[in-house]
Amino acid sequence: MALGIEHRKEGTMHALKLTGRIATALVVAAALAGAARADDRAVKVASKEKIGSYLTDASGMALYVFKKDSPGKSACAGDCVARWPLYAREKVAATGSLRAEDFGTITRDDGKPQTTYKGMPLYYFAGDKAASDTNGQGVKDVWFLATP
Repeated sequence: MALGIEHRKEGTMHALKLTGRIATALVVAAALAGAARADDRAVKVASKEKIGSYLTDASGMALYVFKKDSPGKSACAGDCVARWPLYAREKVAATGSLRAEDFGTITRDDGKPQTTYKGMPLYYFAGDKAASDTNGQGVKDVWFLATP
């Protein structure tokens, strides 16, 4: 009988150690995921010769504003959104000299959320394929890089 009890104690101790390791791994994974989400919300300032300073997302993709928009209201809909995808983050982590209070969120006429900078809706350009691309600058004289 004593042998059976010892065997069960060893099994229980092993299970407790394993459970503790799994719990630790889950806590670490959750912390890393939180850090990744926080970094995903970062808006940064980049700079290029001949262009100057402009806003990017956490990955370095340029952010744009549309001259036909007004503060708090997007004029880009339908096919426009296919070429100029929306930049939307629930919360923005402003970096460097940027101020968090300059960022907000609007609800567009199509019901989708969109992040704003100083009231102006922010977009990506479908023609930008890599970080530091700024191919949307000046398109049709109505699309411009968002500047700090």
